Amino acid sequence: MYLSKKKVILVISVSALVFFLTYTDVKSQNLKITDGDTIKINGEKIRFSGIDTPELKQTCLKEDVKNFCGKEAKQILIDKIADNKVTCVREGKDRYKRTLAECFVNDESLSSYLVRSGYAFAYRKYSKKFIIDEDYARANKLGMWSMEFEYPWHFRRNN
Repeated sequence: MYLSKKKVILVISVSALVFFLTYTDVKSQNLKITDGDTIKINGEKIRFSGIDTPELKQTCLKEDVKNFCGKEAKQILIDKIADNKVTCVREGKDRYKRTLAECFVNDESLSSYLVRSGYAFAYRKYSKKFIIDEDYARANKLGMWSMEFEYPWHFRRNN
């Protein structure tokens, strides 16, 4: 069964509209980094979907030395974005009305980068997408995997 020209044009138009409504392309100077997994673009709060980073006030221990791993996760994100353009693909809203999205710099997923560097965790409760990156960081003792830490979801529950 073939589609008529009108139906093909309608399908293409709807597809293009959906793409443009879910794709945000913004220069980084319009960006504010809230913490390791949350940014604001033009006032819209965007939470990286599928990952969780330590809270800003959260600390870890490395060789009995306190490390502000939450602040470090934020700094790693700041350094990665630098003056680059950030693009985000929206995936919906969370219960706090934040936009959930996967964001990219130079076609590299910021979520994957953070998890692979060991300063974010695959948030298995919501997604299985970044488990391979987490396994890599754990196996290579990168970031928080080289320290004593509390998972961010446990830290939030306990503090």
